[in-house]
This record gives sequence, structure tokens and C-alpha cells, in this order.
Amino acid sequence: MGAGDGAALSGTERDRIAGVLAGIACAAGVVLVRHHRSDCPHVLKTDGSPSSQADIEAERLILAALAEAFPAIPVVAEETCHDVPPADRFFLVDPLDGTRDFLAGTPDYSVNIALIEGNRPVAAALAAPGLGRVWFAGVRACEAPIEAGRPGAGRPIQVRPAPEAGLVALGSRRHGDPETEACLAALPIASRTSAGSALKFCLVATGEADIYVRCGPTMEWDTAAGDHIVTAAGGCVLTPTGRPMIYGRYALSYRNDPFVALGDPALSPRIALPDRGPLIRPREAGPVSPGPHP
Repeated sequence: MGAGDGAALSGTERDRIAGVLAGIACAAGVVLVRHHRSDCPHVLKTDGSPSSQADIEAERLILAALAEAFPAIPVVAEETCHDVPPADRFFLVDPLDGTRDFLAGTPDYSVNIALIEGNRPVAAALAAPGLGRVWFAGVRACEAPIEAGRPGAGRPIQVRPAPEAGLVALGSRRHGDPETEACLAALPIASRTSAGSALKFCLVATGEADIYVRCGPTMEWDTAAGDHIVTAAGGCVLTPTGRPMIYGRYALSYRNDPFVALGDPALSPRIALPDRGPLIRPREAGPVSPGPHP
């Protein structure tokens, strides 16, 4: 049974695919490191978010690697194929999550790759080349050091129970909002840490933090890999309905609802995210430009 056929993937196959994705994400990270803290050429998209030469080169490498390893599976990727319709099984790719922070020289940017089956991720990898760390998950969630542009030996990771002394909350360095503040105000937050990119999901997955709330706009390629890694590590990522996020919402141009990533699922009844109702946008108006990064 292979990733390109129509049968559901086995747990063994999902773990194998996650390892392959980790290797591809680390290889893309080599491209990003080469451009980091340099005068990397970039432009602003129509929504004001940047796209750099590093984004384009990393995405080109990822697309070529996925086509070689999984030729039958289509890809939706932020920079060059963000308006491709989904399939029953498809990849979501963000070649450089946290581009603003990357261009500012900070190290907490990431490469996000997730395999979606139905409407949920089943295998994923997220590399943080600036920090020398890569996380990946099929059925099992693991972390490995990045060694010479490749994943080193992996170790299992797991979320932690909510600490009695209070929660460690993660926030976006550039995307705070009153709705997020209101959600966190109802919880016993002991400390807050700012970080860029989808790296925040992985810090929850490893038990280095407890909660990451995002009420502002994000896209599916921003979140799918991190969502799966948190979930495989024993946590959960929920929407305002209290249910998991779903992926492949082409009618919404792959735009997400507000969400919360929790290390301890027992906290979920205490979460109150803003419910904005259906986000349907007419396709006749053309594709929505890729939105801001988490």
C-alpha cells in the first residue's frame, strides 16, 4: 500500500512519510539559511505580507522533492500554487513561515509540510533551521536535531499536563489582537513568550509551553503541519466550535478560523474563541491573496 493509491494509509506508512517530509524540510532549510541575515530580495503581496527569494527557492526545492517521492499526490503551496484545488490526499506547503521575522534576522522561522487525507493531516514535518530543530509526526510525534542539513536521530515527544503553577502562553511577535487577549484573560497564565512562525505549535508539542491562541487571519499551509504534530504528541488544536481544524477548504481560499493549540486537552472547556460564522468568499471574485503568517 503506497501513498499514491486510494486506500487509507497505515500507521507504518504515515510514520515513513513523516520521515521523508522531515528530510525535505531540512533540505529546504539549507536554502533558507543561505539567505538568512543577508539582503534577501523580496516584494510585498497585495495583502502587504512579504514574499522573498528565499521563499521561492525553498518552495521550488520542496515541490521537486515531493514530485520525486510522491508523484501521484498534488500539492497546494503558498508561493506558486496556492489556488490549486485539493484532492482526497494532497500536500500543504509553506516553504518559509515567518518571512517578516526571517527578513529581520530572527531565527524562529520554519518550513511546514503536511500530508492531508480527507480533511485532516496524517503526516507532517516542521523544520526550524535557524534553531537547528525539526519535528515530524505520522502516528508518533518526534523531534530531531538538524545535522548537516538532515534530520539526526529522533526522539519521541509528548505534551505536558497543565502546570499547577500556571500556563506558559505563546504569542505571535507581530500579530496580537484584543480577541486573543480576552481568551487568555480567562485562563491561569503564569508567563508569556513571543515567537515567530508555526514553531509555536512545536513548543506546545514538546511541553515547553501550554497554549497558543491565534484569532487573527492564517492560512491552512501555516497551520497543518503544526496542528498534526501537536495532536500526535497528545494535545489538540481546536476551532470556535470546539472541534479540530479541517483542511482543504478551497471555497474559503484555504483561510482558517481562529484556533487554539493546547498541550492539555482538559483545558478545552475553558476556551472561548470568537465565532465569526461562515467565512465563505465567492470564487467569482478571484483567489484571496495568501494571508499573514502565524
